[in-house]
Amino acid sequence: MQIDFKNLDINQLCFETEFEKKIKLFLEEWLSDSTTVKVQTSGSTGVPKVFDIEKTKMINSAEMTCNFLGLKERDTALICLPIEYISGKMMIVRSIVRKLKLIIVDPSTKPIENLEQEIDFCAMTPLQVENSLDKLYRINNLIIGGAAVSESLKIKISQTLQHSNPQTKIFETYGMSETLSHIGLKQIFPNAEDYFTVFENVEISQDERGCLKIFAPKVNSKILQTNDLVEIKNENQFRFLGRIDNVINSGGAKIFPEQLEALVKKEIPNEAVFLGIDDEILGQKLILIIEGRESEFINEKLSTINYQQKFHKPKEIIFVEKIPRTPNGKVNRIELRNILK
Repeated sequence: MQIDFKNLDINQLCFETEFEKKIKLFLEEWLSDSTTVKVQTSGSTGVPKVFDIEKTKMINSAEMTCNFLGLKERDTALICLPIEYISGKMMIVRSIVRKLKLIIVDPSTKPIENLEQEIDFCAMTPLQVENSLDKLYRINNLIIGGAAVSESLKIKISQTLQHSNPQTKIFETYGMSETLSHIGLKQIFPNAEDYFTVFENVEISQDERGCLKIFAPKVNSKILQTNDLVEIKNENQFRFLGRIDNVINSGGAKIFPEQLEALVKKEIPNEAVFLGIDDEILGQKLILIIEGRESEFINEKLSTINYQQKFHKPKEIIFVEKIPRTPNGKVNRIELRNILK
């Protein structure tokens, strides 16, 4: 199904699948007299919440993304993300604001396997991208959100596109429900950037812990305090180090698991998660959980990893059949910890 938002007439459209019907409900909510819409958080860092967001703020967010990517009227976009979350809702709003032609594809792990046309703009999760590498060349601008993009996936993207379509631009997003999707992007391909660049009119700073503070008045009137440890390069750029609530204190040393996970994922294709498990001597014992079956190949690769510090090497490696994730694809560390217990 395709919706041309330059000539939108919702009554002339035929919404058939359950996903299409959910989009219709959102469009009706958007076109109603209400000044807000309801949005659900992913629940990756706590209990999922539902809250109201001003439509004007969503329009501002949409304009920032469209301007950053240079999207123009009648460009083609594709939505393949659940409409319950801000990521899916914002794809609709961007299409409304910029009058895009929007192709609707039911969310799945392989959303573009049947795609045969060129797309100007799309948003996907890392898992969806992992299963769509052979079709990425058909997308001119792709943003990846919902979870961090692993080093192994970045390598696969580069290897795939440098031969098929070096003109494709792929970005990793930084944001949360409270920032109405994202407030900054970091290019993965064709240039591999280390720092996120925030949009215009977005101010960034750090608190005494080194965690990121965001002031983006066009999308949220409050200063947003995150638990994300960052390195700020300048007033427009920052590098994500890890979440402070994920920091592991082992023998007095603070360890950022996200940094170690990026290192491991350069060597193996499996999902990898570092956790700190209670230990009488160390306080927390560093362990590494690998998704999938143990094999000589994986163990050999793990043995060659050059950790920057001796205490970065895990005390134990555990293989599990499946690492739990939230509905939008993020690793659910809370549930994983409970499973291990």
